[in-house]
Amino acid sequence: MREILSDLVAEQQTLDQFLQRISLRDWKKPTPAKGWTIQDTISHLADSEEFAARAITGEADLERYRSASDLDALRQEAVERGRGMRPQDVIEWWRGGRAKVVDPLSRMKPSDRIEWIEGSMSARTLATTRLMETWAHGLDIYAALGTEVEDTQRIRHVCWLGWKTLPYAFKIAGEDYSPVRVEVIGPGYVKWVYGPEDTDQVIKGSASDWARLAVRRVGVDDVRLRVTGDIAQRALEVVRAYL
Repeated sequence: MREILSDLVAEQQTLDQFLQRISLRDWKKPTPAKGWTIQDTISHLADSEEFAARAITGEADLERYRSASDLDALRQEAVERGRGMRPQDVIEWWRGGRAKVVDPLSRMKPSDRIEWIEGSMSARTLATTRLMETWAHGLDIYAALGTEVEDTQRIRHVCWLGWKTLPYAFKIAGEDYSPVRVEVIGPGYVKWVYGPEDTDQVIKGSASDWARLAVRRVGVDDVRLRVTGDIAQRALEVVRAYL
């Protein structure tokens, strides 16, 4: 767990430090996501960290989320709460939630299971989802302020999660899934490969494109990923590294 938690904390601290440098006016700027402002986005991250913390301890009201017809409506409750707070209080809310996730995860094995909205997941996967959420919503915040963001080696976790969740993405789309291999090149020309070697369904290209597609911050027409096989092509259209 040490590697993923170290990268998770680094990703969160990078965004946190960026937020400390912006003006109070900037917190009200709209982001590309769901009509949320920067303040709304951090409120969502704070709430999702607290939910993850409760899931780890077995205290989360999973049934409420599992039976909900509109998960976005539940998430909006946290956004509304955050709108009544000062930006610094929202940051402290987020920081507190982060700590309540990282601390218990640091005492778990990567393979330990945690009950989640869609079944259960490993402790490693839960930590990776927290990094993915931070990174994806960070992209929205940087975009809102016209700030260029440089990818780091941490993007590999988002790439892995995008591949790992492909069976779920196909299930949500109501389609059958066959194994897909993803081969991407990250910062420093490092190559990361996910999936079996014996499949004829392959996606190749940049880690930046694959990760951004996996969190739906770009569309299929916006990336230059090379595809072999019909299932791999469909994977580009349905991939979603989140619920």
